[in-house]
Amino acid sequence: MEKFRLVIITGMSGAGKTQVVRAMEDLGYFCVDNLPPALIPKFAEICSQTAGRVSKIALVVDIRGGEFFDDLLEVLESLETKGMLYEILFLEASEETLIRRYKESRRRHPLALHGRISEGIARERERLDRIRGRATHIIDTSDLSTSQLKEKIADLFSGDQEYCNMTITVVSFGFKYGIPLDADMVFDVRFLPNPFYVESLKRKSGDTREVSDYIWKWPITKQFMDKLGGLVDFLVPNYIKEGKSQLVIAIGCTGGLHRSVFVANRIWQGLRDKGYKVNLEHRDIKHNETEI
Repeated sequence: MEKFRLVIITGMSGAGKTQVVRAMEDLGYFCVDNLPPALIPKFAEICSQTAGRVSKIALVVDIRGGEFFDDLLEVLESLETKGMLYEILFLEASEETLIRRYKESRRRHPLALHGRISEGIARERERLDRIRGRATHIIDTSDLSTSQLKEKIADLFSGDQEYCNMTITVVSFGFKYGIPLDADMVFDVRFLPNPFYVESLKRKSGDTREVSDYIWKWPITKQFMDKLGGLVDFLVPNYIKEGKSQLVIAIGCTGGLHRSVFVANRIWQGLRDKGYKVNLEHRDIKHNETEI
């Protein structure tokens, strides 16, 4: 059973808690925003008793909770008394950065509803000082882009699963039916020798041994797969580093029955062998079954 992990996210308003929650959700955490501190022990207890179905939770607790927020320190002491482990992620940023972000978003600071943003920031820092001192992790987001922040979160909270923060889908398709709208990368393999013109292979798909052997026997196929495999091996880790949560690699031939299916199978197998979380879809095989 996966180890239960409780992360409490708090910190300065405008420091990036919304982006962190999205990143935590991509890592498989059950996230709750603006939870009153008094509910944390009971909520954590319920999640810990789900037989591993909910083993990672992230709770955002900040000064939006008003008077309820002041209960947080007492609640943390209660968790410690019960022997329940937790981590505190504290987000902060410089005053200049926070003011700029509030100006850009045109939102009001929760502690400066009728005054200057700088005054609200000062009051919030004072109010958060004690909880900051108990933080397990402190991240200053002043100079971080969204992707850099997401990478830091993955480093801290992804656990032992190196690739759990991105799902890859390899899809074969036929250009005659259109390019997949959600494709991030599209590769056209219509230059490869076409089994369609071999009568014994015409009605068989790239999933069959006969078609695969036919396509693979040509030197151009081997050269292409070496180059495509190298490109994919280079790109995927960099997409992960950039913080991408989903990647769709589309392989297209004329009808989506022979060459694209063969190449998609090879790419899918190569990614799976390297430990990536990867799905395979042959979008247009059924179209060909009804037309041929």
